[in-house]
Amino acid sequence: MGKLIAVAGKGGAGKTTVAALVVRYLLEQRLTPVLAVDADPNYTLGDALGIRVENTIGMLREGFVGERAALPAGMSKDAYLERQLEAAIHESRGVDLLVMGRQEGPGCYCALNNILRRFLDRLATGYRFAVVDNEAGMEHLSRRNTRKIDLLLVVSDHTTKAARAASRIVELIEELRLEVTDKYLVLNRSPAQITAEVKAEIARSGLSLLASLPEDPEVSVADAQGKSLLALGDSALCVSALHPALERLLS
Repeated sequence: MGKLIAVAGKGGAGKTTVAALVVRYLLEQRLTPVLAVDADPNYTLGDALGIRVENTIGMLREGFVGERAALPAGMSKDAYLERQLEAAIHESRGVDLLVMGRQEGPGCYCALNNILRRFLDRLATGYRFAVVDNEAGMEHLSRRNTRKIDLLLVVSDHTTKAARAASRIVELIEELRLEVTDKYLVLNRSPAQITAEVKAEIARSGLSLLASLPEDPEVSVADAQGKSLLALGDSALCVSALHPALERLLS
């Protein structure tokens, strides 16, 4: 069974950028195949990986609520949904992407969510690593996953507000009783000197600081032009700041 890496953080802190950089590292080190899961309703991980998203789990799920799906003769609803879920995997070289999409609407989703949980658990076993880009509250991960998280990266930008949000994510993990082996903080868009106020908030979170990523103009240009972060060179500031830390953890 492969390792599960989860990335979480306050909206706008840069967690999708960090998730894409983790995937970039795994591909560069040939630690493949990799499954990337975008669990944020405002899904943008596909853009960061240069993978066009055609459909999401949310789209498929809504089609099954209220008996709206036309099932092929002789096929159960469970079997048909699993076949549709397989078709929702966006395949690329070395990395496949699965996008969760928007949250459930009105209605009962319990049976569908059980099917989805079994599918995700079975799917992850076929990959060396799974990298999950979570929404800030991590509800998707708590509802969908029955496996432990091998590595949790909590992303914060250089503000006391984001650092406090990182502390709340740690508290939420404990409330949800998620099993996490290792967890670290990644400080994004960080200046050369971290302020005393931000340092204090990081200390309160109980998280060890894994890496400080500086403001990177190459990332800004890639985002503005809609280009994949996988194409960043090794000299990119965020790459050179994060990759040595990932090598210590994942080599």
